[in-house]
Amino acid sequence: MAHKKAGGSTALGRDSASQRLGVKIHDGAKAYPGQIIIRQRGTKYRPGKNVARANDDSLYAKIPGKVSFAQKKVRKFNGKLEKVKVVSITTK
Repeated sequence: MAHKKAGGSTALGRDSASQRLGVKIHDGAKAYPGQIIIRQRGTKYRPGKNVARANDDSLYAKIPGKVSFAQKKVRKFNGKLEKVKVVSITTK
């Protein structure tokens, strides 16, 4: 006979660690080479001048300078013009 009622297992009680995604260096702030500007899944933001995309879609600075965000119209594969967010580094 069992001495404890349903003491074996439960479906609850598990949680995963957060991924800490998002913008790490904001518009107008100084960035240094190799510094991560944005952590993202997919390409919500696209790399512009002096910014590169890592294998996990993160964007990082290639040169020192100020971070600038802009919107640009890009023709998608279905022929539609849509606005995309572009991140660049300016050296001024």
